[in-house]
Amino acid sequence: MTLFDGIYPFYLQQRKAAGFNISTIIVIVVFLTLACSFLLIIPGIRGRARLYWTLRVLLSLFMGVGIVVVQFTGDWETGWVQANTSYKSFSRAVVNVDIGVHIGLEGVNITLKGNPVNQINETINYNEYFSWSFGSNYDHSYREGLEKGLPSPILYVAEKFTSQSPCAVHRQYRISGHYASATLWVAFCTWIISNILFSMPALVYGGYMLLVTGAFMTFSLLSFSTVRNSPMCLIQIGTAILRVAYGGSFWLTLVIGLLCFVAGITVVALHHLNLDLLKTFFDLREDKTEEYQEMAEVHVNSYFVNKALAPSQPLETNNV
Repeated sequence: MTLFDGIYPFYLQQRKAAGFNISTIIVIVVFLTLACSFLLIIPGIRGRARLYWTLRVLLSLFMGVGIVVVQFTGDWETGWVQANTSYKSFSRAVVNVDIGVHIGLEGVNITLKGNPVNQINETINYNEYFSWSFGSNYDHSYREGLEKGLPSPILYVAEKFTSQSPCAVHRQYRISGHYASATLWVAFCTWIISNILFSMPALVYGGYMLLVTGAFMTFSLLSFSTVRNSPMCLIQIGTAILRVAYGGSFWLTLVIGLLCFVAGITVVALHHLNLDLLKTFFDLREDKTEEYQEMAEVHVNSYFVNKALAPSQPLETNNV
């Protein structure tokens, strides 16, 4: 088939990238815009408070972008293998390909790339996304793949995640991904509340909300990890076996969750042990010494004071 405006007629739906997609890029751009906006105003902050503000804002933005971006990434679990396998059904052609599986919270992305890309007079470079989120039909997407005549390795891997597959992992991935996503959105809400509390004198409550944020991120990891309770079917392609393991999004969520715990515990501990230091870090401490120094620098010129009072003295004498 020929290209029409850069789109293959067989592929009516929008194809989703394995690692990054439009939603991920939008989230990153939004948070980068916030970070750049802060960097523009940071020169107006004087003294040591500039360093404290920079640490607080950049650390908080890193937490926020991490919580949101893992919702849309497709590498909570990943796996790939290189194998010699048949390319299409009812064909004896064997190709050497790299087959990758990228599992996210809402679906699975299966990639197929030839070694080299051009083999048997075709360009072997596929990237197919199958969604199992609520509101979508995974089995219908799989049947569409059959009708389009996708390569056999992609259909073989995709069939493992269908609801009718003997592997019985479809329902587990669907429910686990749904609740992991829900708890991450709750964690994002508590992250926003913690930032609001940190902008007020209620610093210890901001620390408590950071602990709650870390707890919900841990719940999301536990929710997704329940998939491991169901034994994964063997995915054998040719003589090679494709195995999946936790990917970058899973470990990023774990790191941010631990960071929330560490930051929350630090704030709560400083509130009880050294409140002045905590207020200094959040730029809430009233520095009386600095105020006295500013007052001491005020100089009064006695010449102008006497000159201003001179006309009033004769009036007082006449009244007497």
